[in-house]
Amino acid sequence: MEMARPQAEHSFLKRLVGTWRVTAKDMTGDEPWTEEVRSLQDIWFVAEGRGQTPDGGGPATTVLTLGFDPQKGKYVGSWIGSMMTHMWVYEGEISADGNTLSLYTTGPDFQDPAKTGEYREQILFQDDNNRIFTSSARQTDGSWSQFMEAHYTRMS
Repeated sequence: MEMARPQAEHSFLKRLVGTWRVTAKDMTGDEPWTEEVRSLQDIWFVAEGRGQTPDGGGPATTVLTLGFDPQKGKYVGSWIGSMMTHMWVYEGEISADGNTLSLYTTGPDFQDPAKTGEYREQILFQDDNNRIFTSSARQTDGSWSQFMEAHYTRMS
């Protein structure tokens, strides 16, 4: 097996490395979260978020993994959170301008957990120190309806 080497596509993911302050009314309430993103030899990137859930739900931890699979020609990853039992598995691509990573996944429908829904999550870099993370659900007409937006500010 040949040793994995960073590809040009990994440069987008390298921008994530650091410590971030996260604010999102629907996710963090009035208390900001922190996210630490580290690299595993510039091949895989691991983001661990920590904070309090809104409305006194208690502490929560999230883990996002991201990489690029040259055989698929796609970004790949996963997300888990201490507030749910479902593991979200992603495939996605970068926008033409190189500033937005769109990740697609399926999972429990938030309106009817007996059903499966399609979701799109996006990481949009506004600049090197500010990014936005959005989550959207696919509607019956094929459009996307955003239901969550988080703002990230680099702390280090």
